[in-house]
This record gives sequence, C-alpha cells and structure tokens, in this order.
Amino acid sequence: MFYWLMKMVIGPLLRAMFRPWVRGLDHVPNTGGAILASNHLAVIDSFVLPLVLSRKIRFIGKAEYFTGTGIKGRLKAGFFRGVGTIPVDRGGGKASEAALRTGLGVLESGNLFGIYPEGTRSPDGRLYRGKTGVARLALEAGVPVIPVAMIGTDVAQPIGRVIPKFMRIGVVIGEPLDFSRYQGMENDRFILRSVTDEIMYALMSLSGQEYVDMYAATAKARIAAGKPVDQDRPSQAGAPGGRSAPDVQVPGPPEEPDEASVD
Repeated sequence: MFYWLMKMVIGPLLRAMFRPWVRGLDHVPNTGGAILASNHLAVIDSFVLPLVLSRKIRFIGKAEYFTGTGIKGRLKAGFFRGVGTIPVDRGGGKASEAALRTGLGVLESGNLFGIYPEGTRSPDGRLYRGKTGVARLALEAGVPVIPVAMIGTDVAQPIGRVIPKFMRIGVVIGEPLDFSRYQGMENDRFILRSVTDEIMYALMSLSGQEYVDMYAATAKARIAAGKPVDQDRPSQAGAPGGRSAPDVQVPGPPEEPDEASVD
C-alpha cells in the first residue's frame, strides 16, 4: 500500500518539485540483484533516486524512523516504507552485521539494494572515505555494484533544512562494477579496502566531487567540536587508494531531449 501511495501520489509531487534528470539509466539491470552505491548529500537522496528507476529499490534506515507516535509519526513511518526503506536497529555492536544481513536478504531475493558507502551525509558537499561494508556485501552476494552520483540535492536541502527548495536535481548512473575476481575473499580486509576505494573512485568520477580521505562521521565530529575538517589531514593524491584525482566537473543536465528529464 505504501509503495503504491509513493508511486501514484507522492511520486508525481516530488517529480514536480525536482524535475529530475538522469544519465546512464540503461546501466541498471532489468532483473536480478544489484547494489546501487551512491554518494550521500541530503536526506532527499533516498526519495529522489527511486523516482528515476522503474524497479523498486530498498534502503535501510534507522529504526527510530518507524517508531514515532501520533499522526506525524505514522505519516513519517509510512513515507519511509513507501520509498522502500527497511528499518534496522543501528545501535550497539551488532548494527553493521544487522545491516549486512538485511542487504543480503534483499539481494538474494533478486532485488535492488541502495547503500551509501560514506555511512552518513557529507557535511560539506565533498566525497568522504567509504566504509568497507559495501565491498563485503558485494562479495558475499556476488552481485554487481552500480555507482550512482546524486547531483544538487545538497543545494536543494542543505544540512539543517527540513523542507527542500524546488529545483532541478540530477542522477548520474555509472557502468556496473564487477568484483567476481575477488569471490571468496570477503574476509580479507585489504581486498575489502581495495574494492571500496574502487567504488569511491567511480563515484568521484561521476560526481566531480572533491575527495577527502577521512570518514564523514569523523569530519562531523570535528565540526561539532569547532575544529577545521582539514586540520592535520595528511597529504594525499586526491582520490581513493592514493590515485590521482580525475579531471571531472560536476555534471549538469544532458542536452539530448530524450535524456533530459524523466518527467
């Protein structure tokens, strides 16, 4: 019911608000499990991405999103269910394992699973170091990873803004990444880091974002403590895994009429 409500009622409203444009939609398979690994700029990322896909995509979300009381709490829970969010208790030491098990279940059922490798929203629009959970999930499930770059969601909804601005938002979808060569190595932390860095490099190449070799959660803690994010940060080549930064600009809407919008 909630998914139908999202597609038939809320979906058209969001399309009118954001008039999303998309590139690379043909990179998403029509059937079978796949991971959509996206940069994370704003809360609305999880609402905009489903708008451009014909297939349903599942995300995980904090269990607190689904436990509110009263009309407001029920509406919030219904909205998150409508966009395909699965509640997961992210507190305690078993949080990452619970998220992994949930993702594996989605993928083994032949569905699309959305994940934000940075683990949390970027505090300043830059791309931060990826957590290796996405790599472990890809290797255990044996599915491709499709990099996705959200464009402009942080402008529409900066941190602290509840109601987003009405403006065009973009989604750039890259070619699937195949990690089958690492099958059976999901417990090798060096392999997991290498795979994660490859995914983050693909995101950087799609989004044109500057890369910061630091976890986004650490950056947020620095900001909360009144410290500069870049203070004492070691020099780096400018891209994940010590690579050179790709020469990519932040993409804009394509000019071709057949790809310019999904309205």
